[in-house]
Amino acid sequence: MSNIEIRLGDVSELFKELSDDSIDLIIADPPYNLGKDYGNNHDLKAFDDYLMFSRKWLSEAFRVLKKTGTLYVFMGVRFISYFYDIMDRELSMLFNSWITWHYTQGMGRKTGFSPRHDDILMFNKTAKFKFNLDDVRIPQKYYRERNNMRGANPGDVWQFSHVHYCNENRQNHPTQKPEGLMERMVLASSDKGDTVLDPFAGSGTTLRVCQQSDRNCIAFEINPDYVRMIKDRLSKPFKGFDSIDPRMERIPLDLRHPDIRNFYLENHIEWFLKYHSSSVPDFLKSVKELYGNGINIDLRTPQKQRSLFD
Repeated sequence: MSNIEIRLGDVSELFKELSDDSIDLIIADPPYNLGKDYGNNHDLKAFDDYLMFSRKWLSEAFRVLKKTGTLYVFMGVRFISYFYDIMDRELSMLFNSWITWHYTQGMGRKTGFSPRHDDILMFNKTAKFKFNLDDVRIPQKYYRERNNMRGANPGDVWQFSHVHYCNENRQNHPTQKPEGLMERMVLASSDKGDTVLDPFAGSGTTLRVCQQSDRNCIAFEINPDYVRMIKDRLSKPFKGFDSIDPRMERIPLDLRHPDIRNFYLENHIEWFLKYHSSSVPDFLKSVKELYGNGINIDLRTPQKQRSLFD
Protein backbone atom coordinates (compact mmCIF):
# COMPACT_ATOMS: atom_id res chain seq x y z
CA MET A 1 0.00 0.00 0.00
CA SER A 2 1.53 3.30 -1.09
CA ASN A 3 1.53 6.43 1.03
CA ILE A 4 0.40 9.46 -0.98
CA GLU A 5 0.82 12.93 0.53
CA ILE A 6 -0.02 16.33 -0.96
CA ARG A 7 1.38 19.40 0.78
CA LEU A 8 -0.13 22.80 0.04
CA GLY A 9 2.24 25.76 -0.11
CA ASP A 10 5.18 27.38 -1.85
CA VAL A 11 7.85 25.00 -3.08
CA SER A 12 10.68 27.06 -1.55
CA GLU A 13 9.19 26.68 1.92
CA LEU A 14 7.97 23.09 1.61
CA PHE A 15 11.42 21.79 0.67
CA LYS A 16 12.59 22.87 4.13
CA GLU A 17 10.35 20.21 5.65
CA LEU A 18 12.31 17.40 4.00
CA SER A 19 15.45 15.84 5.45
CA ASP A 20 18.74 15.51 3.60
CA ASP A 21 19.13 12.35 1.50
CA SER A 22 15.52 11.24 2.07
CA ILE A 23 14.03 11.00 -1.46
CA ASP A 24 14.64 8.20 -3.96
CA LEU A 25 13.37 9.93 -7.09
CA ILE A 26 12.32 13.46 -8.05
CA ILE A 27 10.17 14.21 -11.09
CA ALA A 28 9.80 17.96 -11.55
CA ASP A 29 7.59 19.70 -14.08
CA PRO A 30 8.07 23.35 -13.06
CA PRO A 31 6.43 26.33 -14.77
CA TYR A 32 8.29 27.17 -17.99
CA ASN A 33 7.93 30.94 -17.40
CA LEU A 34 5.71 31.35 -20.45
CA GLY A 35 2.94 33.35 -18.82
CA LYS A 36 0.44 30.52 -18.36
CA ASP A 37 -2.44 31.05 -15.95
CA TYR A 38 -2.36 28.57 -13.05
CA GLY A 39 -5.39 29.92 -11.23
CA ASN A 40 -3.95 31.68 -8.20
CA ASN A 41 -0.59 32.44 -9.84
CA HIS A 42 0.83 33.39 -13.25
CA ASP A 43 3.93 31.82 -14.70
CA LEU A 44 5.76 35.02 -15.60
CA LYS A 45 8.87 36.28 -13.83
CA ALA A 46 11.71 38.50 -14.92
CA PHE A 47 14.48 36.47 -16.56
CA ASP A 48 16.94 36.72 -13.65
CA ASP A 49 14.19 36.21 -11.06
CA TYR A 50 13.12 33.00 -12.76
CA LEU A 51 16.69 31.69 -12.80
CA MET A 52 17.10 32.59 -9.13
CA PHE A 53 13.87 30.75 -8.29
CA SER A 54 14.99 27.73 -10.34
CA ARG A 55 18.46 27.63 -8.84
CA LYS A 56 16.96 27.67 -5.35
CA TRP A 57 14.57 24.76 -5.80
CA LEU A 58 17.09 22.71 -7.82
CA SER A 59 19.62 23.11 -4.98
CA GLU A 60 17.00 21.91 -2.51
CA ALA A 61 16.15 18.98 -4.77
CA PHE A 62 19.82 18.01 -4.80
CA ARG A 63 19.97 18.23 -1.00
CA VAL A 64 17.02 15.91 -0.33
CA LEU A 65 17.88 13.37 -3.04
CA LYS A 66 19.50 10.14 -1.90
CA LYS A 67 22.93 9.26 -3.26
CA THR A 68 21.28 6.54 -5.39
CA GLY A 69 18.62 8.98 -6.59
CA THR A 70 17.65 10.48 -9.92
CA LEU A 71 16.21 13.87 -10.86
CA TYR A 72 14.05 14.30 -13.97
CA VAL A 73 13.22 17.87 -14.97
CA PHE A 74 10.83 19.00 -17.71
CA MET A 75 11.77 22.33 -19.27
CA GLY A 76 11.06 24.46 -22.33
CA VAL A 77 13.65 25.52 -24.86
CA ARG A 78 14.29 29.02 -23.49
CA PHE A 79 15.65 27.90 -20.12
CA ILE A 80 16.71 24.29 -20.56
CA SER A 81 20.37 25.13 -21.20
CA TYR A 82 20.45 27.13 -17.96
CA PHE A 83 18.96 24.19 -16.05
CA TYR A 84 21.58 21.89 -17.53
CA ASP A 85 24.32 24.27 -16.44
CA ILE A 86 22.97 24.55 -12.89
CA MET A 87 22.77 20.78 -12.41
CA ASP A 88 26.02 20.03 -14.22
CA ARG A 89 28.43 22.74 -13.11
CA GLU A 90 26.91 24.29 -10.00
CA LEU A 91 25.51 21.16 -8.32
CA SER A 92 28.03 18.71 -9.84
CA MET A 93 25.34 16.19 -10.64
CA LEU A 94 26.00 13.46 -13.19
CA PHE A 95 24.32 13.92 -16.55
CA ASN A 96 22.53 10.80 -17.70
CA SER A 97 20.13 11.54 -20.56
CA TRP A 98 18.48 14.33 -22.51
CA ILE A 99 15.06 12.84 -23.24
CA THR A 100 12.81 14.12 -25.99
CA TRP A 101 9.08 13.65 -25.47
CA HIS A 102 7.55 13.62 -28.95
CA TYR A 103 3.82 14.20 -29.22
CA THR A 104 1.74 14.06 -32.37
CA GLN A 105 -0.39 17.14 -31.86
CA GLY A 106 0.43 20.58 -30.55
CA MET A 107 0.39 24.28 -31.20
CA GLY A 108 0.31 25.27 -34.87
CA ARG A 109 2.55 27.91 -36.49
CA LYS A 110 2.56 29.61 -39.89
CA THR A 111 5.95 31.35 -39.75
CA GLY A 112 8.09 28.46 -38.53
CA PHE A 113 7.96 24.75 -37.70
CA SER A 114 5.25 23.78 -35.24
CA PRO A 115 6.66 22.47 -31.94
CA ARG A 116 6.08 18.78 -31.39
CA HIS A 117 8.28 17.94 -28.42
CA ASP A 118 9.23 18.76 -24.85
CA ASP A 119 12.61 18.09 -23.26
CA ILE A 120 13.34 16.20 -20.05
CA LEU A 121 16.75 16.34 -18.37
CA MET A 122 17.80 13.25 -16.40
CA PHE A 123 20.58 13.70 -13.85
CA ASN A 124 21.86 11.40 -11.10
CA LYS A 125 23.25 12.49 -7.76
CA THR A 126 26.14 10.00 -7.89
CA ALA A 127 27.43 7.27 -10.18
CA LYS A 128 25.64 4.67 -8.04
CA PHE A 129 22.02 5.09 -9.11
CA LYS A 130 18.95 2.93 -9.68
CA PHE A 131 17.91 2.07 -13.20
CA ASN A 132 15.45 -0.80 -13.74
CA LEU A 133 15.79 -1.43 -17.45
CA ASP A 134 13.70 -4.60 -17.44
CA ASP A 135 10.72 -2.64 -16.11
CA VAL A 136 10.70 -0.19 -19.03
CA ARG A 137 11.74 -2.27 -22.02
CA ILE A 138 9.67 -2.19 -25.20
CA PRO A 139 8.81 -5.22 -27.37
CA GLN A 140 11.28 -6.16 -30.07
CA LYS A 141 10.08 -5.62 -33.65
CA TYR A 142 11.67 -8.90 -34.73
CA TYR A 143 12.63 -11.81 -32.50
CA ARG A 144 16.21 -13.06 -32.73
CA GLU A 145 17.85 -15.49 -30.32
CA ARG A 146 20.67 -13.04 -29.69
CA ASN A 147 18.16 -10.36 -28.65
CA ASN A 148 16.65 -10.08 -25.20
CA MET A 149 13.15 -11.54 -25.44
CA ARG A 150 12.16 -9.28 -22.57
CA GLY A 151 12.47 -6.34 -24.95
CA ALA A 152 14.69 -3.44 -25.99
CA ASN A 153 15.81 -0.23 -24.34
CA PRO A 154 13.17 2.43 -25.21
CA GLY A 155 15.84 4.99 -26.12
CA ASP A 156 15.75 8.71 -25.36
CA VAL A 157 12.95 9.71 -27.77
CA TRP A 158 9.56 8.89 -26.26
CA GLN A 159 6.28 9.14 -28.11
CA PHE A 160 3.20 9.69 -25.98
CA SER A 161 0.15 11.60 -27.06
CA HIS A 162 -1.13 14.55 -25.05
CA VAL A 163 -4.07 13.87 -22.76
CA HIS A 164 -6.69 15.24 -25.13
CA TYR A 165 -9.67 17.18 -23.87
CA CYS A 166 -11.99 14.33 -24.89
CA ASN A 167 -10.10 11.88 -22.65
CA GLU A 168 -12.11 10.98 -19.55
CA ASN A 169 -8.96 11.44 -17.45
CA ARG A 170 -8.40 15.00 -18.65
CA GLN A 171 -8.11 17.43 -15.72
CA ASN A 172 -8.75 21.16 -15.60
CA HIS A 173 -5.06 22.01 -15.80
CA PRO A 174 -3.17 23.70 -18.67
CA THR A 175 -0.08 21.46 -18.68
CA GLN A 176 -1.29 17.99 -17.74
CA LYS A 177 1.25 15.29 -18.59
CA PRO A 178 0.29 11.77 -19.76
CA GLU A 179 0.48 9.00 -17.20
CA GLY A 180 2.47 6.70 -19.49
CA LEU A 181 5.22 9.29 -19.65
CA MET A 182 5.52 9.49 -15.86
CA GLU A 183 5.15 5.71 -15.57
CA ARG A 184 8.38 5.14 -17.49
CA MET A 185 10.38 7.45 -15.20
CA VAL A 186 8.86 6.04 -12.02
CA LEU A 187 9.44 2.41 -12.99
CA ALA A 188 12.94 3.02 -14.34
CA SER A 189 14.33 5.00 -11.43
CA SER A 190 12.57 3.73 -8.30
CA ASP A 191 11.53 0.47 -6.65
CA LYS A 192 8.30 -0.48 -4.95
CA GLY A 193 8.17 1.17 -1.52
CA ASP A 194 10.52 4.00 -2.54
CA THR A 195 9.60 7.64 -2.02
CA VAL A 196 9.05 9.85 -5.05
CA LEU A 197 8.87 13.64 -4.82
CA ASP A 198 6.93 15.86 -7.22
CA PRO A 199 7.65 19.51 -6.30
CA PHE A 200 5.07 20.86 -8.78
CA ALA A 201 2.10 18.51 -8.52
CA GLY A 202 -0.14 20.29 -11.04
CA SER A 203 -2.81 17.85 -12.19
CA GLY A 204 -1.46 15.00 -10.03
CA THR A 205 -0.16 12.65 -12.72
CA THR A 206 2.95 11.56 -10.78
CA LEU A 207 0.83 10.90 -7.70
CA ARG A 208 -1.56 8.71 -9.68
CA VAL A 209 1.28 6.69 -11.17
CA CYS A 210 2.89 6.18 -7.76
CA GLN A 211 -0.44 5.24 -6.23
CA GLN A 212 -0.92 2.45 -8.77
CA SER A 213 2.71 1.22 -8.88
CA ASP A 214 3.22 0.87 -5.10
CA ARG A 215 5.51 3.85 -4.61
CA ASN A 216 5.19 6.43 -1.85
CA CYS A 217 4.83 9.98 -3.10
CA ILE A 218 5.14 13.45 -1.62
CA ALA A 219 3.88 16.30 -3.78
CA PHE A 220 3.94 20.08 -3.40
CA GLU A 221 1.24 22.30 -4.88
CA ILE A 222 0.64 26.01 -4.39
CA ASN A 223 -2.95 26.10 -5.71
CA PRO A 224 -5.63 24.75 -3.31
CA ASP A 225 -8.02 24.19 -6.22
CA TYR A 226 -5.51 21.82 -7.82
CA VAL A 227 -5.04 20.01 -4.50
CA ARG A 228 -8.78 19.33 -4.34
CA MET A 229 -8.75 18.24 -7.98
CA ILE A 230 -5.87 15.82 -7.35
CA LYS A 231 -7.60 14.26 -4.34
CA ASP A 232 -10.69 13.67 -6.44
CA ARG A 233 -8.58 12.13 -9.21
CA LEU A 234 -6.85 9.78 -6.78
CA SER A 235 -10.17 8.62 -5.34
CA LYS A 236 -11.50 7.35 -8.67
CA PRO A 237 -11.32 3.68 -9.73
CA PHE A 238 -8.23 2.79 -11.74
CA LYS A 239 -8.94 1.70 -15.32
CA GLY A 240 -5.39 1.78 -16.65
CA PHE A 241 -3.04 4.65 -17.39
CA ASP A 242 -4.31 7.21 -19.88
CA SER A 243 -1.48 6.89 -22.42
CA ILE A 244 0.97 4.35 -23.79
CA ASP A 245 4.03 4.20 -26.00
CA PRO A 246 2.55 2.76 -29.23
CA ARG A 247 5.44 0.32 -29.47
CA MET A 248 4.21 -1.50 -26.34
CA GLU A 249 1.37 -3.13 -28.28
CA ARG A 250 3.51 -4.60 -31.05
CA ILE A 251 4.40 -8.28 -31.26
CA PRO A 252 7.59 -9.71 -32.77
CA LEU A 253 6.79 -10.69 -36.34
CA ASP A 254 8.76 -13.93 -36.48
CA LEU A 255 8.02 -15.99 -33.37
CA ARG A 256 8.18 -19.18 -35.41
CA HIS A 257 9.01 -21.82 -32.80
CA PRO A 258 5.82 -22.71 -30.87
CA ASP A 259 7.53 -22.98 -27.46
CA ILE A 260 9.23 -19.60 -27.82
CA ARG A 261 6.07 -18.02 -29.21
CA ASN A 262 3.83 -19.30 -26.43
CA PHE A 263 6.26 -18.31 -23.70
CA TYR A 264 6.55 -14.81 -25.12
CA LEU A 265 2.84 -14.30 -25.62
CA GLU A 266 2.04 -15.55 -22.12
CA ASN A 267 4.32 -12.87 -20.68
CA HIS A 268 3.66 -9.93 -23.01
CA ILE A 269 0.81 -8.41 -20.98
CA GLU A 270 2.68 -8.67 -17.69
CA TRP A 271 5.85 -7.25 -19.21
CA PHE A 272 4.43 -4.41 -21.29
CA LEU A 273 0.73 -3.82 -20.59
CA LYS A 274 0.48 -4.34 -16.84
CA TYR A 275 -0.98 -0.87 -16.25
CA HIS A 276 -2.69 -0.54 -19.64
CA SER A 277 -5.74 -2.77 -19.64
CA SER A 278 -7.38 -0.75 -22.42
CA SER A 279 -4.58 -1.83 -24.78
CA VAL A 280 -5.05 -5.56 -24.16
CA PRO A 281 -7.87 -6.01 -26.74
CA ASP A 282 -5.67 -4.55 -29.50
CA PHE A 283 -2.86 -6.86 -28.43
CA LEU A 284 -5.13 -9.91 -28.56
CA LYS A 285 -6.42 -8.86 -31.97
CA SER A 286 -2.85 -8.57 -33.28
CA VAL A 287 -1.99 -12.02 -31.91
CA LYS A 288 -4.96 -13.50 -33.73
CA GLU A 289 -4.08 -11.76 -37.00
CA LEU A 290 -0.44 -12.82 -36.86
CA TYR A 291 -0.62 -16.33 -35.46
CA GLY A 292 -4.22 -17.48 -35.89
CA ASN A 293 -6.79 -18.98 -33.54
CA GLY A 294 -4.91 -22.10 -32.60
CA ILE A 295 -2.73 -20.61 -29.90
CA ASN A 296 -3.34 -21.93 -26.39
CA ILE A 297 -1.62 -19.70 -23.83
CA ASP A 298 -2.17 -18.72 -20.21
CA LEU A 299 -2.47 -14.94 -19.71
CA ARG A 300 -0.50 -13.83 -16.67
CA THR A 301 -2.90 -11.07 -15.70
CA PRO A 302 -5.94 -10.73 -13.40
CA GLN A 303 -7.95 -11.95 -16.39
CA LYS A 304 -5.78 -15.04 -16.89
CA GLN A 305 -8.74 -17.44 -16.63
CA ARG A 306 -10.43 -15.71 -19.57
CA SER A 307 -10.22 -17.37 -22.95
CA LEU A 308 -7.65 -15.67 -25.16
CA PHE A 309 -10.04 -15.04 -28.01
CA ASP A 310 -13.45 -14.72 -26.38
